[in-house]
Amino acid sequence: GTITEETLLEAARPAWLLALAPEEGGGLGAAWLDVSTGHFGTERLAHADLPALLARLEPAEVLGPPALIGDPALAGARVTEATPPRDAARLVRETFDVATLEGFGQFSPAEVTAAAMALDYVRATQRGAMPHLSPPVPHGGQGVLQMDAATRRSLEILRSERGGPKDCLLGAVDRTVTAAGARALAARLASPLAEAGPIAARHDAVQALLDAPPLRAAIRGALKGAPDMARALARLSLDRFTPRDLAAIRDGLERAAAIADALEEPGGLATVPPLLQEAARALRPLRDPAPELARALAETLPARLEDPGVIAPGYDGQLDGLRRLRDDARGAIAALQLDLAQAWGVASVKIRHHQQFGYLAELPAAAGEKLLREPPASAVGELLPIHRQTMANGHRFTCAALAGLDRRLAEAAEGAAKRERQIIRHLRELCLAAAPGITDAAEALAELDVHAAAAEIAAEGGWCRPEIVDRPDFTVSGGRHPVVMAALARNRSGAFVPNDCDLSPGRRLCLLTGPNMAGKSTYLRQNALFVVLAQAGLFIPAEAARLGLVDKLFSRVGAADDIAGGRSTFMVEMAETAAILNQAGPRSLVVLDEVGRGTATWDGLAIAWAVLEALHDRIRCRTIFATHFHELTALAGKLPELAPATMRVREWKGEVVFLHSVAPGTAEKSWGLHVAKLAGVPRPVLARAGAVLEALEARARGLDPLSDELPLFARSVAPAAPAPASPETPHPVLAALAALDPDVLSPREAQDALYRLRSLLDGAVPGGKQVVG
Repeated sequence: GTITEETLLEAARPAWLLALAPEEGGGLGAAWLDVSTGHFGTERLAHADLPALLARLEPAEVLGPPALIGDPALAGARVTEATPPRDAARLVRETFDVATLEGFGQFSPAEVTAAAMALDYVRATQRGAMPHLSPPVPHGGQGVLQMDAATRRSLEILRSERGGPKDCLLGAVDRTVTAAGARALAARLASPLAEAGPIAARHDAVQALLDAPPLRAAIRGALKGAPDMARALARLSLDRFTPRDLAAIRDGLERAAAIADALEEPGGLATVPPLLQEAARALRPLRDPAPELARALAETLPARLEDPGVIAPGYDGQLDGLRRLRDDARGAIAALQLDLAQAWGVASVKIRHHQQFGYLAELPAAAGEKLLREPPASAVGELLPIHRQTMANGHRFTCAALAGLDRRLAEAAEGAAKRERQIIRHLRELCLAAAPGITDAAEALAELDVHAAAAEIAAEGGWCRPEIVDRPDFTVSGGRHPVVMAALARNRSGAFVPNDCDLSPGRRLCLLTGPNMAGKSTYLRQNALFVVLAQAGLFIPAEAARLGLVDKLFSRVGAADDIAGGRSTFMVEMAETAAILNQAGPRSLVVLDEVGRGTATWDGLAIAWAVLEALHDRIRCRTIFATHFHELTALAGKLPELAPATMRVREWKGEVVFLHSVAPGTAEKSWGLHVAKLAGVPRPVLARAGAVLEALEARARGLDPLSDELPLFARSVAPAAPAPASPETPHPVLAALAALDPDVLSPREAQDALYRLRSLLDGAVPGGKQVVG
């Protein structure tokens, strides 16, 4: 949770550090910050809402007091024990240099404690250094679409449980071109809005860029390859930066200025929406270090600060002088080498630098031995040879002139390095002084990336702007599942069949029947995802849509067992269904798939029936309820706002064709054996299953019909006795079997009865005494 190294971070994912502080009454204060970007938020929540918060943030690390360690809700998270600071409020105030936190919003004491825990942990892990952090922003339940952990898993918003990174909503709709934009898009999809005004403002920005293709292309072109200024600034603030982080600030601000020019250019947009106006202002920080960085930084930068060449020639006169002295000394080495060759009488002398001795003159073995025995008369004064080392194939010498040159070179190189470090520190301080403006510009670039990406995918796929209203409407024309549609396009495996959905008042509960593989689950998920996309500020893959605001979204599709928690699939399903029945309200959207499966047929049917009634009569929310219990269609005449629908199927030459389209009405049959055939179930098993199915259907036709009066189980429904083959003249074998009592037969009598039955079956006995018990 405190990593800032670029190679260890996911570019498109935040790295949240989440701190939790319990409060009296069982609630929690939560604070989360991203050291790599400086974002900081808090929230007060009930303990029951902790799984939803964890699913929304997906924190890299969780801090908690000893009382929370081992909490089942934190299973699977990386949890670190942390003790709350003694004076939490003071620590937070001092960090942001304010006398009161009221200017940032209203915080509960537990939120302040959690924020202080996070800050204290960061300070400890960063050895006293603190990254540049934005002031904490209090988040409440209001204004944000509520989704629990089960719903997020079911809808696969940020990640897929089974597929790759493209097989989730984020992967399917992400057209951003920067890492910061990808993180901003993920944050929007994880926390869609629940207020019409802010949603409309986002839609206005997308619509403006959709209507201006040249401007959209210019913005996306300028953003493409843009550096991650937020994370570069974090490394600068923690003093863990490289020369490329300084270049990231320079390049990012230069691109920001270019995009601001494009937004303000006459004729670019007829009307500039408020969000784009705010972005244009933020792209021009009052304190802009970009011009200074552009003059100071070299065109090609080394990877490390320790390496020379960070500062461009001509920026600093003192540095240029030291560099000239250092570089001119190389010419002095060549001149001295020539002098030594003449003075020592050895043409092959070479001056080389060695880590231990500095600069030394190397001679071949024979020449070195001769120099040791008979130094030439000219080798005097500063050129007098001093032996340093004997090697297998040569000798190393120094002299006063070489030692002096070595000293001057070292001083020049050290002076240049020291001056370069001073300039780099100055540039760092320049960036930190402008940190608030750089942060605003980085966030504006990320938001523009999201708006432009949303407009781009809308233009590519013909997505529509949903009309968001503050009434319980829900009508979609020609809707398509964004993830499935993207997968079909990638695999070139056909076109997606669009479908309408109408959950408007008077028909707000859709009872969906149809066979497996016909597309029921896809239909449920796609309509739930429309809410996520629309309220996140994006357009949706449909021809037209009118969506009433949703405050809570619930999806129970595709439950699985919880082995670690000791819960069966049916138990998980019932727990998720209970959460929906206890938390959903009139402004919610609920999608439920096959409630009641996984237990006895009549138990499951009873549960599904009661859940359907509760959603219709008590909760009164918009609902799509998919089921294989065709008996539930009897409720269509009893529940006035229930609208039955079915997935269309055609039978052609003995084969089933799934049309994947939704139509009013109910399914005629389930086609389960046909799906089993498609899955490769062996023919003998299919044949036997067909025979069993015929027998079961014949038996079902003998059942008493369901009561016309609700509830379903006001009276007992018992199966009738099997009808005889011929009521007037029973088959002799059946008559004989009916007369037998196997509990009182002796072995001899049982053998006689068996022969008798065999004779009757063969028609060999035209009459005679029956053997009975």
